[in-house]
Amino acid sequence: MFSGVITAIVTPFRRGNIDEASLTELINRQIRHRIKGIVACGTTGESATLSMEEHVKVVEIAVRQVRGRVPVIAGCGSNSTEDTVFLTRQAKQLGADGALIVNPYYNKPTQTGLLRHFEKVAKEVEIPIVLYNIPSRTGVNMAPATVAKLSQIPHIKAIKEATGSIDQAMEILRLSGNRITVLSGDDAMFLPLLAIGAKGIISVTSNVVPRDVTHLYNAFIEGRHLDAKRLNRKLWPLIKAMFFETNPIPVKTALAKMGLINDEMRLPLCSMTRANRKRLREVMTAYGLLKGDA
Repeated sequence: MFSGVITAIVTPFRRGNIDEASLTELINRQIRHRIKGIVACGTTGESATLSMEEHVKVVEIAVRQVRGRVPVIAGCGSNSTEDTVFLTRQAKQLGADGALIVNPYYNKPTQTGLLRHFEKVAKEVEIPIVLYNIPSRTGVNMAPATVAKLSQIPHIKAIKEATGSIDQAMEILRLSGNRITVLSGDDAMFLPLLAIGAKGIISVTSNVVPRDVTHLYNAFIEGRHLDAKRLNRKLWPLIKAMFFETNPIPVKTALAKMGLINDEMRLPLCSMTRANRKRLREVMTAYGLLKGDA
């Protein structure tokens, strides 16, 4: 159901409010470059600092602007199971094609707790679900055996695998087989995970260069593996630059340098340091995204 390059779209702000005009143009730019899906209100969309009303608004804008051209996956995760159910129900009512649900953060649930959390959400709202495992953010890792159990629920369709571990991804594939689709949740791991059986990526870097990330995927699935490796080498400095500081600070800074959004984060995220701005500018200039004096 979900495959290829899916962009975890940023949420642009202007004077503290959601910048609907910029978000609309970002979405249309992604689709022009043949992205295969949009994630609204993911980590890159600063979901943790959006109010419930803002969260619903961003998903509503995404669904309205995409107009069925690609799937829209709404970030619905929370540290509260009840809030997750509420957001997932809202996503379905708004017409989203799926829900991206991160492990509950801060609580550090056990594997049994994770299992019951996702089982409850799946029972309450029948919508295609993408599990999201990112222990560096949530403080808890979803074990492959837990993923395998959840993969038996018919509308749990995929997992965004962001542990950075080939071993973990391989074990998920071994235990779950074709019952669940593995999507890379880490741009740096995209090509290695494709090589072991992943079907795509939910990407940060594709906010900036959707065409090149898509070309890498297409080259791999078409068997042009040397081209895929060449594109991966080209993308590598930019991928690393997207994590000079906490995501989405670098990607929003890059998009602002390209004139696509206002350079605005929401606290506790803040502007990039001067030193890292310089490093980011150098990478973007070398890539051809900026002129030398940008």
